[in-house]
Amino acid sequence: MTTALPRSAEPRTVLAIRPSATFVETSAVQALAERAMAYLQAGYPMHFRGPAGTGKTTLAMHVAARLERPVMLMVGDEELSTSDLVGGQNGYRYRRVEDRFIHSVLKYEEDAVQRWVDNRLTVACRQGFTLVYDEFTRSRPEANNVLLTVLEEGVLVLPRGGQQESYIKVHPEFRVIFTSNPQEYAGVHAAQDALSDRLVTIDLDYYDRATEIEIVATQSGMAVEQAANVADIVRDFRDAQCYDQTPTLRASIMIARVSAQQGYTPARHDTRFVQVCLDVLESKTAASSANRERRAQQRELLLSIITSHSGR
Repeated sequence: MTTALPRSAEPRTVLAIRPSATFVETSAVQALAERAMAYLQAGYPMHFRGPAGTGKTTLAMHVAARLERPVMLMVGDEELSTSDLVGGQNGYRYRRVEDRFIHSVLKYEEDAVQRWVDNRLTVACRQGFTLVYDEFTRSRPEANNVLLTVLEEGVLVLPRGGQQESYIKVHPEFRVIFTSNPQEYAGVHAAQDALSDRLVTIDLDYYDRATEIEIVATQSGMAVEQAANVADIVRDFRDAQCYDQTPTLRASIMIARVSAQQGYTPARHDTRFVQVCLDVLESKTAASSANRERRAQQRELLLSIITSHSGR
């Protein structure tokens, strides 16, 4: 889905994104993409918010590809600082001048100047690229404060140290797409109100059955009828709410891809397929299931779900 541009064309951190041939765009997915495109084309930053496995990043990259502009990709991190977004001093530039105007006299002077290097946000603002800021709430709020004037006033304020410019005007084609997971608690910060107020947020949830089946079939190469069995098993296990970690679409793709590659039949009589289901889905219950009796009950429930959808 992504290919890096040649170094001579753009900075090495820039991606040239084209719509992926394997991206599944059902009516539900298309409706989400169209809503996001309407806001982005009007100049507003977009924010996809949803739990893990709802396709936030994939949808963000797909929408970014539709904008037909180079993309800068950033991932939120606790250690991220403002300089990681904007840029900073990186090394020195040395200069030495020799004066031999009088052949018997050698005169020279040396100086060293710190070199400024733009980081992703600055490059995107200068060039009018699309910035995809994945899981932005994993960064500390103070690191994201620099975005406030960018999104509201269209001005990026730069630190003065060694930098000739104090601010730059944001390119009119600059766009930002954020993603975040509101259910995650480890390593996540609450987004400051000032930033959230500038974003248009679309909440994502798990896709409908038809979309999940099509995605599973496309990503695994499994026949649609068989992919439906796999998707239904995971969906029913999710609805049973007997897990510690929600089984998502990723679990369906894992089961289907391994089964398709190994030639397993998605049915109860194929013990290899059943074992794959148990390996993938039982891992969602292991975190707090020290009680053997409870784990045994969870396994029985999972086996009954597998039988109900693939007993033939």
